[in-house]
Amino acid sequence: MAIVDKALQGRVALVTGASRGIGRAIALALAQRGAKVIINYASREDAAREAVIAVEAAGGQAALAGFDVADPVAVAGAIKAIGKDHGGLDILVNNAGVAINGLVMRYSDEHWQKTLAVNLGGAFHCIRAAATLLLRAKGAGRIINLTSVVGEMGNAGQVAYAASKAGVIGLTMSTARELASRGVTCNAIAPGFIETDMTAEHLPEAQRAKLIEQIPLGKIGHADDVAGAAAFLAGPEAGYITGQVLRVNGGMLM
Repeated sequence: MAIVDKALQGRVALVTGASRGIGRAIALALAQRGAKVIINYASREDAAREAVIAVEAAGGQAALAGFDVADPVAVAGAIKAIGKDHGGLDILVNNAGVAINGLVMRYSDEHWQKTLAVNLGGAFHCIRAAATLLLRAKGAGRIINLTSVVGEMGNAGQVAYAASKAGVIGLTMSTARELASRGVTCNAIAPGFIETDMTAEHLPEAQRAKLIEQIPLGKIGHADDVAGAAAFLAGPEAGYITGQVLRVNGGMLM
């Protein structure tokens, strides 16, 4: 990684769930544009430290912030500390999430509540805690929420995940309307099928081939595809874009 421009120079960005996968790629992409990136993690401190090292090795700035986005008290305390320690917060990327699959007829209350608490509740907690800091970002405050193609089209076996990601879209649009007058934008990115460590480990080859058949571009996306979209939405080029869902799905949903 190398610094590609300085459009985000002097900006502080918090990326939740940034120890690996899409979150880590987004953190690196924001650092490439000059932002100081706060890498959040819930349990994988070792992986989060590796992400910090990767950013710093390429000349960027990064720091760690360990907290569970599903815990509103922990979120409030951590974001307050970020604002104090780093001089503010300009960009919030709500990426942390879980996917606990299961059919609706057999789905447990525990899994339902956990999925919504992390995916939807976590985004809400972070937006609420960060709003005051983002409003001070001199018209350059950015909120980027990670939703999913299944939040718009549904998917068998992912009832809680799809519901939580659909909720993120509603949260995005309402937040955009509330904060627009103060120059803070709020948008969502809806990835389709993206290659990550989890998919590589758990997706059988036959199922992978079947999924590719549903993608008009004929290939699986990569974390960098999503990260590029996030870097764009965080930058000055996207200053007149708010309340939108940017689909990064290879054409799965048009």
